[in-house]
Amino acid sequence: MYYLAEIKYKNKIFNVVSSYDFLKDNFQIITLEKLFKNYYGKSLHESIWNIHSVKDRLQYIVNNVIKITGLKDFGKYMNIVLTIDALFLNEDRHTHNLAVLMNENGEFDYCPIFDNGAGLLADILYDYQMDEDVYKLINSVKSKTISLDFDEALNASEILYGNNIYFNFTKNDIDSILGIDFEGEIKSIDDNPIAIYPLEYRKRVIIILLEQMRKYSYLFN
Repeated sequence: MYYLAEIKYKNKIFNVVSSYDFLKDNFQIITLEKLFKNYYGKSLHESIWNIHSVKDRLQYIVNNVIKITGLKDFGKYMNIVLTIDALFLNEDRHTHNLAVLMNENGEFDYCPIFDNGAGLLADILYDYQMDEDVYKLINSVKSKTISLDFDEALNASEILYGNNIYFNFTKNDIDSILGIDFEGEIKSIDDNPIAIYPLEYRKRVIIILLEQMRKYSYLFN
């Protein structure tokens, strides 16, 4: 779970998100890129993009993580990651943003999914400016993990490992969290930190989420 926060840097205030520290019992984060480099002496990123088939790329990642860590359900974990990324259009799931946890005894565990900041067309300065057609922008986003196409990556994970996550949030939940509805009517947001974001940003997020919910309706209970 992430929480809105502010940090001050060189007399400027920045809006950020933070989470509670999930590193317990002397565990540390080991990115998959570092894991492969340490074990095989080569780059995971370069290795998977030398493989032609999208399904074979995913199997390569999963089978080797299981071999190294013993985390037998890593295929299901990858399906969850790729599902979340497709729904929320997270374009930055490279091999440094996939990880496992390891403790000082060399024991491994699954890592909470992190670094989702590139989702929801967040780069409004360069790639997804506010004055552009939001539906065209949605269709232009490229993934990074095992394919440039979110649907291709998601489909490969579903074929190999099934569907392992479903969603139950609704349009009303989105309106409540963002403090604004699809028509732009402001909702009550007393003590809601989301008010730090302009209404036009929040309205665009609603449009994105509703379009993605329509596209991936089979993922919703």
